[in-house]
Amino acid sequence: QVQLVEFGGGLVQAGGSLRLSCVASGRTFSRHEMGWFRQAPGKEREFVAAISWSGGSTYVADSVKGRYTISRDNAKNTVYLQMNSLKPEDTAVYYCAASSGTQYDYWGQGTQVTVSS
Repeated sequence: QVQLVEFGGGLVQAGGSLRLSCVASGRTFSRHEMGWFRQAPGKEREFVAAISWSGGSTYVADSVKGRYTISRDNAKNTVYLQMNSLKPEDTAVYYCAASSGTQYDYWGQGTQVTVSS
């Protein structure tokens, strides 16, 4: 069982930056691939980024490539999402999730990111 809590959301002007953190409970964090997803009002949840258990491989959606970076610190049971050059269309609730191998089984409660124009 993994419990996830996100931090770092807020209101930022377009062009600004935010760093989201997701802290996991449990001793199996380092075994899980971790991901970030987001859901904007009236839209389906979409994939943003993922990172392998070791941190050696990362994947970023085309819509945020070059602006967002995912990283993790297994010693701190934490995964990060650095978001730069934010745009109003990045406004959404951002969720972190942990994969058991075939799917993302564990989800955080989400943190709101609002980008003003």
